[in-house]
Amino acid sequence: MQADVLYQQRQIIDTRRIALRPDDRYGEPARGLSWLPLDFDETRGEGLYLVRFAAGASSLPHEHVFGEAFIVLEGVLIDSDGQELRAGDFVRYAPGSRHFSTSPEGCLLGVFLRGRNRRLVDGELWRSMFNAYQPCRLSMAAAAARR
Repeated sequence: MQADVLYQQRQIIDTRRIALRPDDRYGEPARGLSWLPLDFDETRGEGLYLVRFAAGASSLPHEHVFGEAFIVLEGVLIDSDGQELRAGDFVRYAPGSRHFSTSPEGCLLGVFLRGRNRRLVDGELWRSMFNAYQPCRLSMAAAAARR
């Protein structure tokens, strides 16, 4: 009896046999990115999914409004600050973090998104990175002036 109930309540997705679909979560499909929602609420933009980067593909610059976590399952991912993330690495982004990622040789990620990301536009990522480094640049200039 218990086995029958569990069978009815369990869903198994063979991710090796299901085709991933173009990643169009920001509107137009992102070139070289595909995804497979596993336990994902597309209306709220939260849950678990797989994302595959084809060789040379990059994600669009975006902000994690509610945070995100992922594990690299295959390959190497390089974050916008140059950090290399390899198979087995688990990464967590705090709410408000901004970045993009690229994969020169391709990779597969298991992603848990806590809410819809916001796509960054017109150099917004670079302006935020520049502003974050301004205090450091100013204190370096002040130290050099004192010499």
